[in-house]
Amino acid sequence: MRIIVAGGDGFCGWPTALYLSKQGHDVSIIDNLVRRDIDDELHSNSVTPIASLEERVEKWKELTGKEIRTYIGDLNHYDFLTQVFKQERPEAFVHFAEQRSAPYSMIDRAHAVYTQSNNVLGNLNVLYAIKELAPDCHLIKLGTMGEYGQPNIDIEEGYIEIEHKGRKDTLPYPKQPGSFYHLTKVHDTHNIMFACKIWGIRATDLNQGIVYGLNTDETRMDPVLTNRLDYDGVFGTALNRFLIQAAIGHDITVYGSGSQTRAFLNIKDTVRCIEIAANNPAEQGEFRVFNQFTESFSVKELAEMTKKVAEQKGLTATISNIENPRVEKEDHYYNAVNTKLIDLGLEPHLLTDEVLDEILTDALQYKERIIQDNVIPKVKWK
Repeated sequence: MRIIVAGGDGFCGWPTALYLSKQGHDVSIIDNLVRRDIDDELHSNSVTPIASLEERVEKWKELTGKEIRTYIGDLNHYDFLTQVFKQERPEAFVHFAEQRSAPYSMIDRAHAVYTQSNNVLGNLNVLYAIKELAPDCHLIKLGTMGEYGQPNIDIEEGYIEIEHKGRKDTLPYPKQPGSFYHLTKVHDTHNIMFACKIWGIRATDLNQGIVYGLNTDETRMDPVLTNRLDYDGVFGTALNRFLIQAAIGHDITVYGSGSQTRAFLNIKDTVRCIEIAANNPAEQGEFRVFNQFTESFSVKELAEMTKKVAEQKGLTATISNIENPRVEKEDHYYNAVNTKLIDLGLEPHLLTDEVLDEILTDALQYKERIIQDNVIPKVKWK
């Protein structure tokens, strides 16, 4: 089918575009390349050197004969977006094109405003483009498990049955987001649900866990196709950051007690989940929610797993607990449901020593690119 991958130059979007192209779909990418600009803003970088988007798609065509068209522009520019829709006539729109860092959204007022306007208004433009130009297009939207927060009950997939004063109803699961970034995902969810109800749009909201890993089979085909690997205190997720800290001999810094528990999945499962959603589209007017993760771990468990693998490679790894820069529960109940994607055929890649070793090996290969001052948090919620 004809699929647009918005944010197709990013950590999740790039391997997804390649994977879908390899499966035979007609793929195009929309990206404003702002993530590369943010590296300059933060004086940071990807551990792995990444080629330009133009070089990437040219190499992909050279290796596979498959073309991925690219459109450089912003979803907040509606005239641009409508021109892409008219040219591509998408049957599915995969939406990764949002500012994805909680710490970035908490730097200051300007970064909070940017995150909210970029994410919420860009998504609203996508909804209108589908309504006006491609009403049968299936929106596959990346949400986050962070929308749910840390409730003291099981986390269901999008909806929960409530009994109140003798009456029952099935309602959207209550949201308790933990940053201005996570709030944008909640706003997106409400806007998409509303658009499905009033316009008959079909949409799948993928509440994704924290993604770890680096490469997929496709990005391993050539160094030009390599995916980015973030490690700084703003964009580096806990596990990737721990592995990079181990690579340079820095303490593995656990926020607070480390008892915070989150949902995780391998980047290889991210691309497969998108394919599953695309091949099994929502019905017209249906807003469905899949919890997109495979395992849950505490931060402390991730640190201990990293330490073990690092020491197996002869590295010295020390775990240290530092003040938590976030405002969050550290000791809490966490049990989330994730059956829908499994029922549709997802076969998870689990977090093993071999997976950790592979990421650590890549980090050691590009060790000289790591900026040591960036591996500790500098953004505080308060």
